[in-house]
Amino acid sequence: MTCLMKRTALLCFPVFLSLALAGCSSNPYAATNKVYKKQAKAFAKTLRATPVTNPGEDSLQLGDQWVGTTNFNLRKPNFVVIHHTAQNSTEQTLKTFTVPRSQVSAHYVIGRDGKVYHMLSDYLRAWHGGVGKWGNNSDLNSSSIGIELDNNGSEPFAEAQINSLLQVLAILKKTHGIPAANFIGHSDIAPSRKVDPNPTFPWKKLAQAGFGMWYDEEKVRNSVFESIIPPYQDSIAVTVDSAGLTKDSTTVLVDIPAPGAVVAVDTIPVSFQPKDALRIIGYDVKNLEAAIKAFKLHFVQKEVNGILTDDDKKVLYHLYKKSLE
Repeated sequence: MTCLMKRTALLCFPVFLSLALAGCSSNPYAATNKVYKKQAKAFAKTLRATPVTNPGEDSLQLGDQWVGTTNFNLRKPNFVVIHHTAQNSTEQTLKTFTVPRSQVSAHYVIGRDGKVYHMLSDYLRAWHGGVGKWGNNSDLNSSSIGIELDNNGSEPFAEAQINSLLQVLAILKKTHGIPAANFIGHSDIAPSRKVDPNPTFPWKKLAQAGFGMWYDEEKVRNSVFESIIPPYQDSIAVTVDSAGLTKDSTTVLVDIPAPGAVVAVDTIPVSFQPKDALRIIGYDVKNLEAAIKAFKLHFVQKEVNGILTDDDKKVLYHLYKKSLE
């Protein structure tokens, strides 16, 4: 190597070193990203292993040779569970989700400013739901995508954040074919433990965009309970003659509607059972009070408690009917 080349190399080395250090310092998560790639590689190795076996299969009467099918693809998530972080910043949440001892994670984190952090492949299992149940599904982590919204737990959700959420949901629905009814909240699947997202979350707006269930508010307003439908007034006696003039000749009974009576769009039958309706929608009703509270947090969003008012029952009835369609 000539002296000029050596001198050039010596002069350039600090530049290369500073660029390398700058590259590392520009991403504070470089180390945890490396851990992610290592773990993903280990899972990929498990998927590639042949012959395919499970612990205990050596006790089975297996075929003479292993035969691998040619017809398969990746399992797809079928639910989206929406959370709020109950933390003070996106940075705090990202740190929480990259510290092994926390044992919690999500596929997506969306900041108040609308920035989206896709932290885990949709095809891998995040630890976001914990112990919970929806319908007959008792392992939502294995079949769902978890989305955490940066929110301290009581504040309204930022417009930029909700706009980004709607974009993410549209992508997920199209990519994975997730049914509209399967966009739910953390409190829906864990009513005894969780209260997120908080009551300010715009579930109605999401449902109007095709993500989650909602109800026809006009039908709910016009609904009445079968047992309290205003009946026709008591029959009144009127005497008329053959010409239709009032006389003391013939007595007839005429039924007239009660003043102000309206014809209901839907009649809620006496047999309607709120507990069964909650269960059919998806709620775990072992703790009925908690299930009612979670239902009201999602669909009523005021006076969130374990008591169903008549108005709450009307909402529940219409959602129950919709879930049967």
